[in-house]
Order: sequence, then structure tokens, then C-alpha cells
Amino acid sequence: MMYTYKYPRPALTVDALVYVKEKNEILVLLIRRGNEPFKNRWALPGGFVDMDETLETACKRELREETGLVVKEMEQFKTFDAIDRDPRGRTISVVFSAQPKEKQPVKGADDADFAGWFPLNNLPDMAFDHRQIIEEFFDSI
Repeated sequence: MMYTYKYPRPALTVDALVYVKEKNEILVLLIRRGNEPFKNRWALPGGFVDMDETLETACKRELREETGLVVKEMEQFKTFDAIDRDPRGRTISVVFSAQPKEKQPVKGADDADFAGWFPLNNLPDMAFDHRQIIEEFFDSI
């Protein structure tokens, strides 16, 4: 039985913060958004959670769909819930991190038109609150 409620509900998303340490720098995996909002801006790989999957499964799926990268383990970092973080409406994102041993080849797919590794100290213009997410993550480790 499906229940209906008179109360509006927020959308739930996941974002993958994947990074590697290479030589003396940290590289972060980003995708360039192929769709609005923030078309052509850079973001963490991620997206909406399907009704039949856990948060971590959703994050691994989105990462694979948007970059081709497959990771076995992810660690939940933090939930981001600012009221206005997404112009499409009330959206809460759970961020997961992964640190592969080395940089893997990636390719933008699905709703990402490009994927690539960027130095932490030279990130491009970011969509949503993703720069804040990255800064908070690296301040915490």
C-alpha cells in the first residue's frame, strides 16, 4: 500500500567526493554538468536516490554512471541540508568519500558531459554548494 501525506517532502541526493594523493598534491574527481541547473559548471558526481537502493548504493551507481569509475568502498562524510542549496527545490544531499590508491581514467557520461581530476588548490567554478562540501571535507581530515 502506498501512503500519501499532506506534508511536502524534500528530495534526497548523494554526492561522491573521490580524491587521490599524487606526488605532492591532492586531486579531486569532478564532472561538468550537461543539464540545468548549473549547466557547464563543475560538480561532484552524484544524483537522486532511487526508491529501491541504499544511499551508498546510489552514490556508487551515480559515480559509475557519470564517470565510469567503480569503487568498492565509500565512507559517509556528512549530510548537507541548506534550505536553498538546489534551485530545483528542497534537496538534501548525503556525501560519501572514496580514496582510490591511484588516479583512474574517467569519462563523462549520463548527464555529465565531461569528467576529470582537478588539483584541490585549483578547482574550477562549482555548482550548488560543492566547493563548500570539498572545503569542509578536507578541513576535517
